[in-house]
Amino acid sequence: MLADRYDLGERLGTGGMADVFRATDRVLHRPVAIKVLRETAGDETDRLRFTAEARTLAQLSHVNLVMVLDAGMTTDQPYLVMELVEGTTLSDRARGGTLPPDEVAGIGAALADALAYAHDKGIVHRDVKPANVLLGDDGRVKLADFGIARLIGDTVRHTQTGHAIGTAAYLSPEQVRGDDLTAAADVYSLGLVLLEVLTGERAYPGSPTESALARLSRSPEVPPTLSAAWRDLLTDMTLMEAAARPSAGVVAERLRTLDGDVDAAGATLVLDTEPTVRRMPAVTPAQGPSATDRVVARLREVPPHVRGVGAAIAAILLLVVIAGVAGGGGGSAEEPADPAGGTVPAGTPAELEGPLQDLHDAVGGVE
Repeated sequence: MLADRYDLGERLGTGGMADVFRATDRVLHRPVAIKVLRETAGDETDRLRFTAEARTLAQLSHVNLVMVLDAGMTTDQPYLVMELVEGTTLSDRARGGTLPPDEVAGIGAALADALAYAHDKGIVHRDVKPANVLLGDDGRVKLADFGIARLIGDTVRHTQTGHAIGTAAYLSPEQVRGDDLTAAADVYSLGLVLLEVLTGERAYPGSPTESALARLSRSPEVPPTLSAAWRDLLTDMTLMEAAARPSAGVVAERLRTLDGDVDAAGATLVLDTEPTVRRMPAVTPAQGPSATDRVVARLREVPPHVRGVGAAIAAILLLVVIAGVAGGGGGSAEEPADPAGGTVPAGTPAELEGPLQDLHDAVGGVE
């Protein structure tokens, strides 16, 4: 029992700073998740500050945020009561592999929406990482521990390297330098998260110190196997200068336009040769009307009710002539084969015999 209200159940997870338990709220009769921090709070002023910060977080309400429902202290250990999300984490979902670009774009857009909402409220997450992204069994994407790093940094004594100001592998350069943080720090961290689940590798591996310091000397490597749109976005999100990065809202919009155009082998589909353009040979105008012009002119003189019948016969006649030419038909270049015997089909209306014979002669004489 916690705070005479919450019945603790199974441990759902454990992290560098806290353990998370499934619990039941005996007052509201609903399942919740409770994060019990391992670190201890300081004096009474620290405890009051922790509670005040937790109340601020509890005012955040967004479809892609795990809501903070309650907060308090057990002796000198802070705890947070949060919305329970049944599912898995992005860290577990992508463990040992990569995720399809279109899926990553959807997850990233949801996370960027949550960040944009909180940034508008003046709150920075400070610890965006795959383990803090919850993927619900119902398809929802939730960002957890929003503002927890701020709570921890302000009110809890720290003894573990790499956790006081966020997780080392996903820190922004300004976090490493100890500069004042803005919303751009979350955008940078989100960029590293998306890059990791797309490639299956951390941009800055190694010990917490090595990982943190590496980003001060180089930008993350964005592989050429990603589409140009992905490369441009990830590069912009992880720029060294915080002010040059796009806002979380802009990131969300750009993610929704991505089509995940990476082929099955992971390579970008690129044309490596110039397309071949086939040009029609130039035609030198002949003096006077051509045979085709004369045929068309004669057909226009035929009454409309007869012309339809003639069109069908002409089509048949044309196919027969072409088939004869294609099959050799015993003819030669000088005297093409004449499968129709040089005459129009029997039963042809008298008005069409002349035009169709002209059409036969014109087609049959083409080399």
